Amino acid sequence: MNINYQKELEKIISESQRRETVPRLFLHSCCAPCSSYVLEYLSRFFSITVFYYNPNISPREEYEKRVQEIRRLIDEMEFVHPVDFVEGEYCPQDFYAMAKGLEDIPEGGERCFRCYRMRMEEAARLAGEGGYDYFTTTLTISPLKNAAKINEIGGELAEIYRVPHLPSDFKKKNGYKRSIELSREHGLYRQNYCGCVFSRPEEKNNEKK
Repeated sequence: MNINYQKELEKIISESQRRETVPRLFLHSCCAPCSSYVLEYLSRFFSITVFYYNPNISPREEYEKRVQEIRRLIDEMEFVHPVDFVEGEYCPQDFYAMAKGLEDIPEGGERCFRCYRMRMEEAARLAGEGGYDYFTTTLTISPLKNAAKINEIGGELAEIYRVPHLPSDFKKKNGYKRSIELSREHGLYRQNYCGCVFSRPEEKNNEKK
C-alpha cells in the first residue's frame, strides 16, 4: 500500500495547531542544502533541534565543510520558532563497521538502508532521552533517497525508543526545488556526492558520461 507521507505530516501539524501547541522536534540533518527547505517549512510548526550526525561522510575535510555550512545556514535563516543545533560524534569507523561486507553494493541498496538506520537510530535515541515530541530526518527531500524505506525505519525506531517518528516526504510540494532556491540564496556549498567513500567513484563515473 502506497502511503502519502506528506499528508500524514500535514495531519500531525493540523492537530498540533488545533491544540495550540508547539511540539519539540529532534531533526537529523544530512547537509545544509537538504535542511534549508525542511527548516523553512517545519519551523513554522515545531521548535527544532537540528542534529548533525553523519559518520558516513569522508574525508574529514568534507565533513567539516558540511558542518560549517549547516551552522551558517541556521545563523542566517529566520525562523518562526526556535532552532538549535547539536553536533553528533564523528566516528567514521562506526560507518565502516556497519558497511563491512556491503562495499560493492550499488548506491541506493542495502548499504544505504543501513546507513539511514544508523544515523536515524542515534537521532531516535537522543530524542527519546531528551523528551522530544518527535524525531525525523531531512533525508526524504532527496529524489535519490527511498522515502518509503526511510519512513519504515523511522516507524521501527519509534517503537524501540518510544518517541514518535514524524513522517515525511519533503520532496513533495516542490520541497526539493525550494531547497535548490534557498541554497542559491544563501550561497550554500552543494556537494556532488552523497558523502561516503563508496558514493564518490560512482559520481566520478557519472560525470564522465
